[in-house]
Amino acid sequence: MTVRSPRRLLARLAAAVTAVAAIAALGSAPASGSTPATPATTQPVIFVGNNWDGTVQVIEPGSYEGLGQIDAIPDIEQRMLEIYTNPVRLAYFLAIRMGPGEGNDQYVDDMYSTRDGRLLVASRPSLADVVGIDTRTGEIAWRFEVDGQRSDHMALSPDGEHVAVSASTANLVHVLDVDTGEEVGRFPSGDTPHENVYSADGERIFHASIGLVYTPLDQPAFDTTKGERIFQVVDADSHEILERFDLRDKLDEAGYPDISSAIRPMAHTPDERYFYFQVSFFHGFVEYDTVTGKVTRVANLPNLVPDMPREQYVNDSAHHGLAMNRKGTKLCVAGTMDDYAAIVDRETFRHTIVSRPEDGKPYWATSNKDGTRCYLSWSGTDEMSVIDYKTETEIARVPVGNHPQRIREGFVPADWTPPAG
Repeated sequence: MTVRSPRRLLARLAAAVTAVAAIAALGSAPASGSTPATPATTQPVIFVGNNWDGTVQVIEPGSYEGLGQIDAIPDIEQRMLEIYTNPVRLAYFLAIRMGPGEGNDQYVDDMYSTRDGRLLVASRPSLADVVGIDTRTGEIAWRFEVDGQRSDHMALSPDGEHVAVSASTANLVHVLDVDTGEEVGRFPSGDTPHENVYSADGERIFHASIGLVYTPLDQPAFDTTKGERIFQVVDADSHEILERFDLRDKLDEAGYPDISSAIRPMAHTPDERYFYFQVSFFHGFVEYDTVTGKVTRVANLPNLVPDMPREQYVNDSAHHGLAMNRKGTKLCVAGTMDDYAAIVDRETFRHTIVSRPEDGKPYWATSNKDGTRCYLSWSGTDEMSVIDYKTETEIARVPVGNHPQRIREGFVPADWTPPAG
């Protein structure tokens, strides 16, 4: 049973009292923004974060028509003034541009909306922060500066109350209140904390660090120079680490000493027993059994760039994007360096290459809420694919902004129109 904090219980009690008072008021008009969200007051949308543009595309599910765009960096002039007047911040800003950014600034890595559609919460790597943006006005409602010099992947708790955001250079993860941006907890990580995933019941956070992917020492002989790469299971309320291990030991035990232990995106079966890890430099993924604590299988997918030096892999990624359908029978794979999207049968590891645009550089994959379709971003061609799990076909291709990465489903107000400017 999950024990909630007194502060959270008080907040919920206050919200309940407010709702009762609003009902009692009957004919009186509520103040702007005070009406609780209901299905009638919000509309579901797809958000696509365009990292190099600093924009978020808003797309209608089903029709996949563009509804508009939200500027993720409305405060860029103020932020740049702070950066240019701080030598340390400027040095990191430029290092991010030349390293993870591939010569570009990284302005929106990940994003989620609040359940009432009022705020869009976005992590901004080059600005080392997380912001809550008012979806109506486009203005920043709150801003949280992460420890260190770069923010990265996030995860939204199932109840929609918290986001866990990786602070890349501080080797820790912040947990923030989505409404206020206040930190409610944190936990330590290894080198370059990366992926965060909440369990379905919201009681645990699955977390992985990827190590020093920006160094040039990419050959297997120099693997130990890549830093501490670990997988963690964290209590989502106390933020205590429940389990922590280096995948290296488990790969070696299973007979895979040449596969990297740096876990990239991950997916898991509906019962959360089997996890599937993409790892650095590997064209495929690893299956891990949480009950036995062992690596059970490895899926080898086509390597279409066999002559490419490891030093040319983008941030050490061979593949970067992995999702699973609702039934837990198929996986959707972003074959980043191979320029393909693939659907893989979980039982047999049989694969179907669904789409392969030239210079597509797929960068992320996620399933829609009913688990029937996979959304995949093509960061090279600035598009998003919609792939049907059942037919293993691409059913839509949507143009978006410059270098799309994370794709998330969320909400905006029912009468939403894009903010001016």
